[in-house]
Amino acid sequence: MNARPVYLDHQATTPVDPRVVAAMLPYLTTEFGNPSSSHGYGRAAAAAVEAARAQVASLIGAEPDEIVFTSSGTESNHLALTGVAQSVRARGGGRRIVTTTIDHPATQATCDRLAADGFRITRVGVGSDGRLGLPDCARALEPDTCLVSVMHANNEIGTLQPLSELAALTRGRGILLHTDAAQSLASVPTDVGTLGVDLLTVVGHKMYAPKGVGALYIRRGTPSLVPQLVGGGQEHGRRAATENVPGIVALGAAASLALAERDADAARIRTLRDSLLRTLTAGLPGLRVNGSTTYGLPGNLSLTLPAITAQELAEAVPEVAFSAGAACHTTSSAPSPVLTAIGLTAEQAERTIRLGIGRFTSETDIRTAAQAILRAAGATLAHAGWPNAVGDPS
Repeated sequence: MNARPVYLDHQATTPVDPRVVAAMLPYLTTEFGNPSSSHGYGRAAAAAVEAARAQVASLIGAEPDEIVFTSSGTESNHLALTGVAQSVRARGGGRRIVTTTIDHPATQATCDRLAADGFRITRVGVGSDGRLGLPDCARALEPDTCLVSVMHANNEIGTLQPLSELAALTRGRGILLHTDAAQSLASVPTDVGTLGVDLLTVVGHKMYAPKGVGALYIRRGTPSLVPQLVGGGQEHGRRAATENVPGIVALGAAASLALAERDADAARIRTLRDSLLRTLTAGLPGLRVNGSTTYGLPGNLSLTLPAITAQELAEAVPEVAFSAGAACHTTSSAPSPVLTAIGLTAEQAERTIRLGIGRFTSETDIRTAAQAILRAAGATLAHAGWPNAVGDPS
């Protein structure tokens, strides 16, 4: 039997940590109660939900009553943006929402829907490294702005945004600030007090918990968001639907692991990333690194290859699992909006891959991946007559 491919796509999803699986298993088997039930089974489930709420809150420096559990990052983003927008409109407030040209499709699509509903959307561009310029942000904050939504770390190029500086702009104007922190929580210190955000999206499957569970932090004192799911009193009336108890328990366990191990994980992952980049750079003349070399996720590499497309490379190296773009864009033939926003041409975007390193990536994985990528890409370069190309490093 062939070995499974080396997994280098952690920005798409992380494997579930075995310790997280162990924590959630009882709530798939013996502890199956509905948290709304008043008997012992229900009380046990409700207690597990509240314990997980405290764990998620601790990870981001929040209070437990500021955490609302959801089904995903998409739902959390939708609740944050639409819940705020509808609440502000009901109070007669401003109707402008500011985001960026490189935010996640969940945010972009929600903004498009709000625009169709009469809200005004401003999308701020970024520099060639994917970072927002604060003067550009300040100019975008019109008197009718009610909300700014900027993702903490980009899912394609890994760039981290200057949220605390942005919060200094929004807070003084009475504007709410939301961030999608899906990509950063497992490897970057993410404290809501330090960042200054009012709302923050948490996603389970980006931090070694299962898919299908997320959360939204809502700062205490924030005007009540209009619930988007109604019909029950769950989550203190902020999000109806019977709670996904196993998923919530898993999210809590993953949050505790991240809090305890994040710094050590990040240091090891960064070392592996740097080793991989050195090897690829030495063997592929003309390789381009996208994103910020100073402000970025420790395990992310967005690389524009010389002479070979991402799809061609993927077909040539099935022994490595990586992305030819963000997982949420792979059904589209159009170039990535993130890559074009930072200045890449459509042809360059076609030659761009994303390598994502995570908690369980080993040094052997990195060597295997580097050799496979160099063998395929280097052979293409050598065939095209590029000097110093490495056709087969083994």
